[in-house]
Amino acid sequence: MNNNESMEMYLETVYILERDHGHAHVVDIAKSLGVSKPGVTKAIKHLKVQGLVNMKKYGTITLTEQGRELSEEIYSHHKLIELFLEHSLKLSSEQAGINACKIEHILSNEMLDAIESYLKNNNIDV
Repeated sequence: MNNNESMEMYLETVYILERDHGHAHVVDIAKSLGVSKPGVTKAIKHLKVQGLVNMKKYGTITLTEQGRELSEEIYSHHKLIELFLEHSLKLSSEQAGINACKIEHILSNEMLDAIESYLKNNNIDV
């Protein structure tokens, strides 16, 4: 996993946790991603320096406005790919989600646009 992909995974995870619980904690991010708490702390500090998250010492983690915009885009791409894999390749929802997570970071904007067009042309709500 490259650095950009890793940071995208952290942002997406914070986004989902914040959406579902109002904020994230290091332990929840670590559990969700299957990584160590020190690894999460290091990544979150990096995201904080970039202005993408707010982190209270030993407390909650939330997205900044910039972080929210970026994470929403990442999450949107994930869901678009997941929907495509379910409908075009007939993968189960679980398998589509697993595979979307693996490929969402490498697709070009042109490919994402093509996937969206495919879904719309097949009357699938995106």
